[in-house]
Amino acid sequence: MKLKTRLIIAFLIIILAPSILFGVALLGFTKYQMNTLEESYGIPISYENISDSMQVIGKTTQDVFEELKKQADADPRKFLDKEYLGQINTSLMDKHSFLLVRLGDTLYYNGSEEDVSELFDQLPAYRGFVSASDGGSYIGRTVQAFVKQLDLLLENDQEASIFVVSSASKIVSQTKKLMVDLLISIGIILVFTAFLMIIWIYTGIHTPLGKLSEATHRIKEGDFDFELEAKGHDEISELCRDFDEMRQRLKDLDEEKKTFDRQSKELISNISHDLKTPITAVKGYVEGIMDGVADTPEKMDRYIRTIYIKANDMDRLINELTFYSKIDTNRIPYNFNKIDVTEYFDDCAEEVGLEMRERNIVFSYINTTDPGALIIADAEQLKRVINNIIGNSVKYMDKPKKYVQLRVMDIGDFIQIELEDNGKGIPNKDLVSIFDRFYRTDLSRNSSQGGSGIGLSIVKKIIEDHGGRIWATSRVGEGTTMHLEIRKYQEVPGNE
Repeated sequence: MKLKTRLIIAFLIIILAPSILFGVALLGFTKYQMNTLEESYGIPISYENISDSMQVIGKTTQDVFEELKKQADADPRKFLDKEYLGQINTSLMDKHSFLLVRLGDTLYYNGSEEDVSELFDQLPAYRGFVSASDGGSYIGRTVQAFVKQLDLLLENDQEASIFVVSSASKIVSQTKKLMVDLLISIGIILVFTAFLMIIWIYTGIHTPLGKLSEATHRIKEGDFDFELEAKGHDEISELCRDFDEMRQRLKDLDEEKKTFDRQSKELISNISHDLKTPITAVKGYVEGIMDGVADTPEKMDRYIRTIYIKANDMDRLINELTFYSKIDTNRIPYNFNKIDVTEYFDDCAEEVGLEMRERNIVFSYINTTDPGALIIADAEQLKRVINNIIGNSVKYMDKPKKYVQLRVMDIGDFIQIELEDNGKGIPNKDLVSIFDRFYRTDLSRNSSQGGSGIGLSIVKKIIEDHGGRIWATSRVGEGTTMHLEIRKYQEVPGNE
């Protein structure tokens, strides 16, 4: 779930859930309070009158007050009977009310156990009260009483007032208790809802963040061998998936770095061997010249030629290393020009042939392309390709009679160059990897023969940068053929 959606849902729940729960609590508490009032005062309570405390107070004593009025009409002298008044007062006490009887200005009967002098002073005069609700009036201030007054005339025109007094504070307290209960329930509902939402949001965020924190710590320690699982579809889960993808890339880079470091060590070892071999040979021949071993012109010429060949080997190796560093930084200098295929490869074959003769290797050259065929290429880099392939072939020749053949053919839109030797050959399982950097088909053999393992990777890079392709075919024990293809240059006729 998206974090935005989660927050929206939480917002709606925080609004709706308390509202619904508050409604349920209000209904429950109100119903409970109404039942309590009905049981306490013996009157029906509804939602309409529960909010009007005076109306509730008036209804609680309405039946007693009606009885008093009937008695006043039947026999007013009954109100002088304190035993009768005590019976009436007893029925009123269950309703938090009591009876007062005033004769003239004198308190004749007090049904309350408390001091009512303050209340007595505030009672309405004979036929002087103003009705507030159900024939009663409210006396506020410190008294807080609801009074129903019945005025009548006794014998000798004696004025009498019968008061049914109800304690407003006691009934109002019931309503206050209801409000307090509702406020407490609202607080509990809000706290409970907020607590649930906090847990829901916290677990939705904290759990994946905890996984991210642990993953970060493991990566900091160099541990990439784990998987950060993220099953959700929210932003944090997407972040976890992106983080795991980054972890995988870092793992790949770490493995590449380890591989590169290992290959670099191998490269240094191989180069050391490659450089040591010709240097040892050069030193030996130079010492021979210095010691006078080359005592004839023929020996001197042979020694000098050998030294020259070994120096060329070292120069080629140094150039190869220099070029390899340019491959890593994509700074290979190319100078593309139109090249005549026949002229270029004729010159190349002549130069290679001279070097092969110096090494006692039979070299042959076949060119079947049409005169004037052109390619777009860098002459120097293409020559590097030919020399690297031939140098690699010569290095692993194991037969007494060695030969190398260069063939150049026209195959439609491409010029195909083939370089064939009669060396040891390459097993089929190794053919797909021979152009990889530092790859060597036989470590034990190469350690004795030398070889940095970067020559053919340089060849592949140059050919691909020319828009061509290279592959190899081989037969173990018979030899290997390298195939190169470069697209021919064709003039595009302009619109006439």
